Amino acid sequence: MANIAIIGSEKSGRTSLAGKLGKKGTESDITLYNFVKGDRIYAFVEANGYPDSLKSLINAINLSDIALVCVPSSGLNAQVGECIIALDLLANKKGMFVITMSDKSNPTAISELTEKIKAITKGTNLEKWESIAVSTTTFEGLENLKEKIFSLGEEAMAANASKNDLPQRIMVDHFFNVTGIGCVVLGVVEQGTIREHDKLTLFPTNRPAEIRSIQSNDVDMKSAPAGTRVGLALKGVQSKEFDRGYMISQKEEISSKFNLKCKLTKFTQGLGVGDTVHLFAGLQSMPGTIVSMAIGGKDATQAQPGSDCTVVLTTQKDIAFSKNDRFLIAQLNNPKQRLVAGCEVV
Repeated sequence: MANIAIIGSEKSGRTSLAGKLGKKGTESDITLYNFVKGDRIYAFVEANGYPDSLKSLINAINLSDIALVCVPSSGLNAQVGECIIALDLLANKKGMFVITMSDKSNPTAISELTEKIKAITKGTNLEKWESIAVSTTTFEGLENLKEKIFSLGEEAMAANASKNDLPQRIMVDHFFNVTGIGCVVLGVVEQGTIREHDKLTLFPTNRPAEIRSIQSNDVDMKSAPAGTRVGLALKGVQSKEFDRGYMISQKEEISSKFNLKCKLTKFTQGLGVGDTVHLFAGLQSMPGTIVSMAIGGKDATQAQPGSDCTVVLTTQKDIAFSKNDRFLIAQLNNPKQRLVAGCEVV
């Protein structure tokens, strides 16, 4: 199984594309679409709350192995730029640019747009991504796109299979009560293989939780390997104890104080001691404050766009994380450029 984010601006054609690629399922600020055909099983995650909600964009990306960035054939816009920055800061994602509504353009204009995409992604983690033009009206390019997705999906599934023997870790994105069943959560098995009756822990609340049953695409399963999108019936916890991004695993780091090595995007206005920011860790997000900063091992008060720095950041509440997780710092009150830096724990 592979998980695919479908992102782009509000009028980028992302919703129409998602509807052609899968069957619509759970909907909130992210909408899930499922595709099942033989051994090919894909979960598409549309960031339908974006651009109003940066969280919707980050959540869709962090739930995925692959990203499809929808670019309308009319041209690039600020939201495409923000999607590119987010993917670059999070690093190591596979994906493609999908030039949508190709029936409203012409081959020359689409070729020029493809070259513009190459130019703005040069030097980023996305510079080798392919662009493909499609129309959900005439269906031009859709079958070609699907084949490209299947090819990337094979790579993603192989990468996920290499994580099957690691300690179990499930990232939760939806949670609710079901009459006669109790607490049910939806999420993705980030690593490890989960099984019925596994006794794990809910983080950051440190609550014991037992897996009563497992489903994927409405099919009951005794176990689920890494990369599988699952619905879990849980024993020992209630849905009201959850928040999006909570982790179910054997062990997590828990903290409200972080020492982070950061790479600032060159498009930000910078980062300074005392700044109020928003920290994204997986699907968790929390307001925070920059307490101190160092550049090149020396104390500093301000980091410039495009620079590297180390910061100590405190959040209002605890966050559950692994030391291998990738963090994002954002300034949500900045209308021009909300994303500030990609970070890792020192």
